[in-house]
Amino acid sequence: MARPPLSVLDLATVAEGSTPAQALAETTELARHAERLGYHRLWVAEHHGMPAVASSAPAVLIAHLAAATATVRVGSGGVMLPNHAPLVVAEQFGTLEALHPGRIDLGIGRAPGTDHHTARALRRTGGLGAEHFPEDLIELIGYFTGGVERPRAMPGLGYLPELWLLGSSLFSAELAGHLGLPFSFAHHFSPGATEPALARYRESFRPSSVLDAPYVMVAIAVVCAPSAQEARWVAGPSALSSLMLRANRLAPLPSPETAAAYPYTPEERAVVDQITATHVVGDPDDVRAGLDSLLAWTEADELMVTTRVHSLEDRLRSFALVAGAWDGLRPPGSPMTC
Repeated sequence: MARPPLSVLDLATVAEGSTPAQALAETTELARHAERLGYHRLWVAEHHGMPAVASSAPAVLIAHLAAATATVRVGSGGVMLPNHAPLVVAEQFGTLEALHPGRIDLGIGRAPGTDHHTARALRRTGGLGAEHFPEDLIELIGYFTGGVERPRAMPGLGYLPELWLLGSSLFSAELAGHLGLPFSFAHHFSPGATEPALARYRESFRPSSVLDAPYVMVAIAVVCAPSAQEARWVAGPSALSSLMLRANRLAPLPSPETAAAYPYTPEERAVVDQITATHVVGDPDDVRAGLDSLLAWTEADELMVTTRVHSLEDRLRSFALVAGAWDGLRPPGSPMTC
């Protein structure tokens, strides 16, 4: 039986001793690498004000990545809609679809992706705007489908990218189901809600003009190396970075040496153990078993792998080993019906 497709989620990670420019260049190399290996899609996430993340402008980065590749789907994982006017997002992604037809994904989320002060600077208002998310999402879709006649997005009508709803809660799961959209769940940072959210999505799903049946993608943090011991060493920076983020001590992704030397308190170690409990870290056999286990209980149609490590070489190697462990990859069909 054929395995479901694997895709890539990337944050254009700025590592200790590196720069945003280098991080963006490395994400470009990762996109080419993922395409050669047969990964289905590569998404970049919108975050703001984070020294370890350079993917603050997904539409700009997606344009560059699509131009640097030929076949892999490229998209947002996601655009945080409360940060933007729906018309602006429609015109950005309508332009991307016109430039790269059939290769653009528009993943939409409702979280701010940043702190309150940065959110206010983005939106020019004191409110976070998330309470208007369903209406804004319907407006956005309308620019592509003709549901909104005035104003008109240009390009918009006739240039619909593959539209996804992202989520880490029951709210987004139910909304995705009601609208008949494919749903991507952030298992990598909200594992406790995975099972109920996927159940809610499938129960509430209504066929739409873009999707006949529920389609689920689950994102999972993975680090793969030739040995389990090396994988744990390479994964150390991601664990420490997650702890620092929780404590609002923002900094570039630390090196493995910095992570190994960090004097964890027992309380901090407990937090890290909780954060990384569902991460898949190990050699190719370990990773294959971990992904198989996730697939068995989520019944996902697609898995999305995110790998935050310090060096580009370790990141490229991890994705290559995962592809090999997954019996090789081949470009699958699209979940969208039209």
